[in-house]
Amino acid sequence: MKLENYILGQWTPGDGEGTPLHNAVNGDIVATATTKGLDFGEILQYGRDNGEDLRKMTFWERGVMLKKLALYLTKRKDQFYPISYKTGATKVDSWIDIEGGFGNLFANASLRRNFPNQSFHIDGEPIDLSRGGQFMGHHIMVPKEGVAIHINAYNFPVWGMLEKCAVNWMAGVPAVVKPATSTSFLTEAVVREIIASGILPEGALQLICGSARSILDTVGSQDIVTFTGSATTGKMLKSNPRIADEAVPFNMEADSLNCTVLGEDAVPGTPEFDLFVKEVRKEMTVKCGQKCTAIRRIFVPENLVEDVQIALGKALGKVTIGDPQNDKVRMGALASKDQVAEV
Repeated sequence: MKLENYILGQWTPGDGEGTPLHNAVNGDIVATATTKGLDFGEILQYGRDNGEDLRKMTFWERGVMLKKLALYLTKRKDQFYPISYKTGATKVDSWIDIEGGFGNLFANASLRRNFPNQSFHIDGEPIDLSRGGQFMGHHIMVPKEGVAIHINAYNFPVWGMLEKCAVNWMAGVPAVVKPATSTSFLTEAVVREIIASGILPEGALQLICGSARSILDTVGSQDIVTFTGSATTGKMLKSNPRIADEAVPFNMEADSLNCTVLGEDAVPGTPEFDLFVKEVRKEMTVKCGQKCTAIRRIFVPENLVEDVQIALGKALGKVTIGDPQNDKVRMGALASKDQVAEV
């Protein structure tokens, strides 16, 4: 199967054979992805030009739109799980990604109650800047007239897209989504349902499956860029001259080094000790530890190191590793051979 890109209002395959995308468990080729022949400048401009309908919607209308989309996708959630298993994710991992992703739509939809039923938001009261009120200042928030370009990570193909898109759609800004290529076949499956629903205005969502090395070469001052991945890649993208020249907002989430600390009084037999071991085990096994919020460092009082090692070893010993399609499996596979090599 050759993945397609949803651009310029239609599903479009890239030229050439493309990059093979493998089943993380058995190595079978699931699909191929290519963006060869695509004009990224044209794609971004299409989003800008066709974002008017989304910008004209009120906050309440956008919120209702998000809720409708969340309900629509939730009714079809079961079809995404078999695809998710091919990324190495277990049922629990997939639930976090798929239904957690839909939850972002629900959560942002509820925020409509915090905004007026109009397309813009007035922030605060007018401020007198001169005597007699002849010169005043007032902040009025309106949608940007560009696009939000989301460059996402491989670990959450659904959540990673929807946690970002829910925000820019609520703000009246179209999205151009570039998922990590290795797991983009799951993102594409969800986007197909989103487009088929007809709930979003045309131009509100475009999808690029495959390499997009030059996508930032045509960003403009009204655009927004978000990136989730390694700090090395993020810094490289942020150094694109257009980012600085056009003063494009660039949000980067990369290389988290989260830790957990065991207190001296949290000795074996206490609820805190048991919770500590449980959380460390969970963070090591959920998504095979491939979460940006995963615990990377464990700090334990020297006199409790052996106790923690024994307890954690027993907890990990109960974890069944294997094919996510097996109901007994609690830890699946790393997302790709590249990730295996990195580990």
